[in-house]
Amino acid sequence: MKPESVSVATGLYGHIRLGYVLVESSMLDAWQRFAAEGLGLHVDTPQAGVLALRVDEHQRRLVVHRGSAEDVTAVGWQLDDEAMLGLALTRLRTAGVAVREQSGEAAALRGVERFWSFEGPKHMAFELFTQPLPGIGPLQTKASGFVTGSAGMGHLAITTREPEALLAFLQRAFDARVSDFIEERVNGVVMDITFLRLNERHHSLALAATRGRRMDPLRNRIHHLNLQVASFDDVVSAYRRLREMGYAMANGIGQHPNDRELSFYVTTPSGFAIEFGWNPLVVTEEAEAGWQPSTYQGISLWGHFPESLTLAMKLGQVARGLASIARKEYTPGVAA
Repeated sequence: MKPESVSVATGLYGHIRLGYVLVESSMLDAWQRFAAEGLGLHVDTPQAGVLALRVDEHQRRLVVHRGSAEDVTAVGWQLDDEAMLGLALTRLRTAGVAVREQSGEAAALRGVERFWSFEGPKHMAFELFTQPLPGIGPLQTKASGFVTGSAGMGHLAITTREPEALLAFLQRAFDARVSDFIEERVNGVVMDITFLRLNERHHSLALAATRGRRMDPLRNRIHHLNLQVASFDDVVSAYRRLREMGYAMANGIGQHPNDRELSFYVTTPSGFAIEFGWNPLVVTEEAEAGWQPSTYQGISLWGHFPESLTLAMKLGQVARGLASIARKEYTPGVAA
């Protein structure tokens, strides 16, 4: 998957970041225990059927609300200001993407004043906003801190059967830039992973695709959501808590070769993973000028060993992958 040529002139790059993630689940009690006691996030329960998870001054970063999907249903992208929002909306509408402005209860659920929504990859809602609502009361987390700010709350990794189309859309709409590539063998299948940055964070999105015959082995729309903590002690403490509480570790502690982040992956009650990490590489303005994407062999320098993968899980992934071949995958801006 080769990057489309894009201009480095000022656009949305550096002015857009991951703002929030919306999850629909019927297992709110399980999510509350997982988030508060395991991950150590601040959990508010503003109303029946809603968990609002905080890691910084934003009122809501990860929102879990009652429903049957057991999946991520919406992803919010924060723009710096109205000018950047206007640029994004113009690009989307020019590409033929229908965008709806929303406010009221839908915005309150997300912890924002208002937002603009369109159908994103794999039928996730992609949402744009500028004004997050501030959290009320002191932040209470088990970590010493979470790294957010101008780089956003972390990153998403998505499996896709249409990587070229999705990459092209993200470059045209959001000025995404390719940081690097990883080739990884999973259950005998080669995965090509493209890492995309929207700001100084090494990647806000990672797109994973099977080489050759394109398959999607996952039930969930995303593979994982990354949260970055302030110290390696925060990573180790959360790992120990979650292990002691009996949560399935998708991957133990390890280090990636490209962004050098030290992290582990834990399976959420809804089935996708959360990567809990520390100290990834930052693409500074100085580094930006001479940045050249590299290709790495293998997802980890060391560690990240699967700790909970069973034969039944492997067979399930193979079955879902084969079944996915017959389905058309939705990518915004691409004619059906």
